[in-house]
Amino acid sequence: MSLNSIFQFLVPKDKKFFPLFEQAASNLTLLAETLHEAVNAPKNEREDYYKKIEELEANIEEITHKTHLELSRNFITPFDREDIHALIKAMDDVADYMHGGASRMRLYQVEKITKSIRKLTEINLEACQLISRAIQDLKDMKNLKSIADACKRINKLESKADNVFDKAVADIFENETDAKNIIKYKEVLSSLETASDKCKGVANVLESIIVKHS
Repeated sequence: MSLNSIFQFLVPKDKKFFPLFEQAASNLTLLAETLHEAVNAPKNEREDYYKKIEELEANIEEITHKTHLELSRNFITPFDREDIHALIKAMDDVADYMHGGASRMRLYQVEKITKSIRKLTEINLEACQLISRAIQDLKDMKNLKSIADACKRINKLESKADNVFDKAVADIFENETDAKNIIKYKEVLSSLETASDKCKGVANVLESIIVKHS
């Protein structure tokens, strides 16, 4: 048995940090679901989705703040303090960029939702669902292979998002003649693609944690 395993056995079950991770992951998945629903909804129904996204992003900000407070108050943590900070920050980053994509569609009054925008929200939703499952498995550190598999799938989704983004931008430059529309769509696509990069960032933190506990 490794020293990490012995330490985990001796330390009481965490009742502070994992509930916060789970809340963050749950809100993150719900935000991704809401965004995907928004881009598939009629134009006149999107405002309600955008408002819900605002609320969910604010929830995640508050959970991130609570996690930082718990770090300052607690000497004993379920794993390295820097990893706790990195994990909650990485999830917060995903939320920020998905929220950013929604905000740009709202502020720029993007009426026509392209297939590429829908595809990127679909990819981000799948990645967030994988993050949520991995966070559940992280709780008892017994299913490290499942976490590693989720991380691999998230990395593949990030590569897929890169391809969707590159093709979408090339298509905009080739077919769009209105400079304002070029800027609008490129900024929305960029926010959504960066969200997928940030999902990969969550996977990187999770991989770092499981390596230390394997």
